[in-house]
Amino acid sequence: MKNNPLPFTRRNYQLMLIGIAIIVLGFTIMGMDRQLHGFGFMGLTLGPVTVLFGFLFQFYAIFYKKDN
Repeated sequence: MKNNPLPFTRRNYQLMLIGIAIIVLGFTIMGMDRQLHGFGFMGLTLGPVTVLFGFLFQFYAIFYKKDN
């Protein structure tokens, strides 16, 4: 096993940036809803599901470990 002083690799950070982009996309989708107070499909369903997927992707990015 290689003694690496950093807890994450470059790939972990790349995946985390992708996860942050997905979360921002989800909040943007929620803000684009044209219904009053965001009570349309985009504000109540599509945006929150996208944000949830982004957070789940973040967990994957944190626990990702390349097997040699």
